[in-house]
Amino acid sequence: MDWDDLKFAFAVARHGSLSAAARVLGTTQPTVSRRLDGLERRIGVKLFERGASGLSPTPLCAALVDGLQRMEDGALAVERRIAARDTGLQGPISVTSLDWLGDGVIAPIAARFGALHPLVAVELLVEPRVFNLSRREADIAFRFGPFQQEDLVERKVAEIGYGLYAAPAYLDRHGDPDFAAGCAGHAVVTMYEFAGRPVQSVWLQATAPAARVILRSSGLGSQLAAAETGAAMAALPRLLGDGRAALRRIDTPLPCPTQPVRMGVHADLRDVPRIRAFIDFAVAMLKTRAAELNPA
Repeated sequence: MDWDDLKFAFAVARHGSLSAAARVLGTTQPTVSRRLDGLERRIGVKLFERGASGLSPTPLCAALVDGLQRMEDGALAVERRIAARDTGLQGPISVTSLDWLGDGVIAPIAARFGALHPLVAVELLVEPRVFNLSRREADIAFRFGPFQQEDLVERKVAEIGYGLYAAPAYLDRHGDPDFAAGCAGHAVVTMYEFAGRPVQSVWLQATAPAARVILRSSGLGSQLAAAETGAAMAALPRLLGDGRAALRRIDTPLPCPTQPVRMGVHADLRDVPRIRAFIDFAVAMLKTRAAELNPA
């Protein structure tokens, strides 16, 4: 019995279904089912009860979870130590970010780094989910929110400035917003509530409390598109909004907000030469773009 077998059972027990375990393990549901069945046959004991509602751990399986957690922690620690060996500027780097930050800011930085170091394979994962750096789902992450995982090193690497934007056609129809009246008679698009309360949404609510919200979206790309079509006003990063000919930035009585960008890396990996080189390069590039990210 080895960890490669047991990790399938542990993933099912922890995530509650074959499909969820498959997503975490980076494989398919039939593969997880096959590996689980094979493990149960070899040990001669059922680890899960199969029912109409899915899989539920047997008492034996539930009693093994703590031990399996320690085994996974140990295996991950070994993987990080191996990954942290001094291999010079070669090998893979996985970087994660989200939404427009990944596409518009981190992607050019990663591409330039890859061009300078042809033996380093940079992978950029731009997805809404939060990758777990402790589990080696990614090496480096760029986020707006704080990092919750243990054993991570994080630092603020940039500030993103925002502004209020609308299309000229929208302003021709509705006129300039009256901020003293809370922008009554105007429409806005903003963040969907599950995304939390980012600074631009809080600021937009305070700036235009009487405006009607016509769309809530989880991504800024859709808000940008809605504003460009003339449907509503939107609070957008100035890096995106200022360069759009179809948008006009509106002067507001409340100072426009800024949002810090944080970078995180596992403590075991921060001194790996290729990781260290990417971090230093990214920080230097972000400093040179500071005026674009947070203009006066």
